[in-house]
Amino acid sequence: CHSLASCTNTVGSFSCSCNHPYTGDGKTCRLAAECQNYQTLNSADRKTNYFNSQSCDNGLRGWYRFQGAAGSRMPTSCPPTSKCNAPAPGWLNGAHPAVPDGKVTRKVCFHWSSNCCNWSTNIEVRNCSSFYVYYFNGTPSCYLRYCGTD
Repeated sequence: CHSLASCTNTVGSFSCSCNHPYTGDGKTCRLAAECQNYQTLNSADRKTNYFNSQSCDNGLRGWYRFQGAAGSRMPTSCPPTSKCNAPAPGWLNGAHPAVPDGKVTRKVCFHWSSNCCNWSTNIEVRNCSSFYVYYFNGTPSCYLRYCGTD
């Protein structure tokens, strides 16, 4: 078995399986593609404490990681409106996955007016051990934005 895999002994044989977040046949293991091939969101105006309301993520498509001034992950509670440089800030409605969960689908809500989930969309999320990556496919409308936090 590969050094990044677990070995299970059976009578007269054994089987190998890669440990998460690695993929492969157990004899060869590699980091999941999205943990290596992603774009970075690192501007301070993505943080939930940034007040302004001008940006829109309807064209954001692909795997992304929050880093630096943008924070390290999406918030899991409803931020106030007009934060992270958008009228309707986006937040992860549910928990971030654990490493063994692999790639999961989660709901992102966008807060507008007095409704914390006025708009929503499903995204994919993976825990890459020391960071999270998110697969975004735009937003349901303009002036909605995916937010970051520490």
